Amino acid sequence: MDMLIFEVGVAVALITLTGLISARLRFSVIPFYILIGMAVGPHAPQFGIVDLRFIESSSFIEFMGRLGILFLLFYLGLEFSVSRLLKSGKAILTGGIFYVGLNFVSGLLLGWFMDLPLQETMVVCGIMTSSSTAIVAKVLVDLKRTANPETEIIMGMIMFDDLFIAIHISILTGLVLSGATSLGSVLLVSLSALLFIVLFLIIGRKSIKYIDKALNIKSSELFLLAIMTLLFLVAGFSETLHVAEAIGALMIGLVLGESRHVSRIEQQIMPFKDFFGAIFFFSFGLTIEPSTLGGAVGMTLIAVVLTILSNFGAGMIAGKMAGVSTKASLNVGFTLVSRGEFSIIMANIGKAGGLMASIQSFAVLYVLILAVLGPILTKESPKLYARYERIRNRTKQKEAG
Repeated sequence: MDMLIFEVGVAVALITLTGLISARLRFSVIPFYILIGMAVGPHAPQFGIVDLRFIESSSFIEFMGRLGILFLLFYLGLEFSVSRLLKSGKAILTGGIFYVGLNFVSGLLLGWFMDLPLQETMVVCGIMTSSSTAIVAKVLVDLKRTANPETEIIMGMIMFDDLFIAIHISILTGLVLSGATSLGSVLLVSLSALLFIVLFLIIGRKSIKYIDKALNIKSSELFLLAIMTLLFLVAGFSETLHVAEAIGALMIGLVLGESRHVSRIEQQIMPFKDFFGAIFFFSFGLTIEPSTLGGAVGMTLIAVVLTILSNFGAGMIAGKMAGVSTKASLNVGFTLVSRGEFSIIMANIGKAGGLMASIQSFAVLYVLILAVLGPILTKESPKLYARYERIRNRTKQKEAG
């Protein structure tokens, strides 16, 4: 009996129920989607026609998860603006460089300490450098901090981080997915990917007026079909050039982000981004055997400590450069602690390249901990600042005495 559609329905029902629980708890939904995926799968029981192992539908759910990555990156491209980043000021650029640098070096240190091969180390660096745009934006809105002076710094640093992640994914493509073995061949594939990105953006920006003219379509149905055509053709074509399909999706998003139709595109695409994005996190959880997570606990705890320290340092530097208070600087660092969608995308690259399975286990625990801890640190940052001030004042009094 063909149970594919029914199994997908069960999966969507579980995702929906999990989302409702997350909303009730007022917490980021990403770790909940991953956890429900981990709770079912091959090790789960079967209740009559309800087969929580998802044997028949697992490959289809995985494909839907791939679509989720495309829509997530495409939407990010629509929201991103390189010109806006460059106009944001020296403080944001400097803070972004320190944020990326400190977190990337933390990944290198962790890879060295754990004696990981080069490919695994580069994936870990990507996982540890990828702040969650979705979680950060939601936390800022929930805590009513969107008008705070440091929020512009936070969003600018996230934009810088997203730009770095796009470049890093292209390099990982050459290193992990292309099958290149020598340093020269890896560099060739990576440079080809970067060249594709640069040329695509240059040609796309020069062609945007013609694209705008072609998108003057009154019918919502035909307009959506035109956008989907661009998305899938560019993403698919990029893969033939050994550039990750996600980068192709990001590139066409960046080009269309300059279009006068961008608001209409976002409105049409958002439901697909939300639906397939949720399935992406669920499908990632399906691939994880909970019993294998224990081996990654030590590595994960070290990574969490390194991330918090790196973010604290980057926040303080960015805040000082921008001339905001120490309290606001602390908010910057702690708000950026959350990890989510892009860390999981990095882990998926490692999986597709046949790297060590422990990298996926590490990514799961790392994202789960920081997706929960990040919003808590952001909310409690005023109390943490007050405690920091008390300790500093006591130290000054002792030195004076």
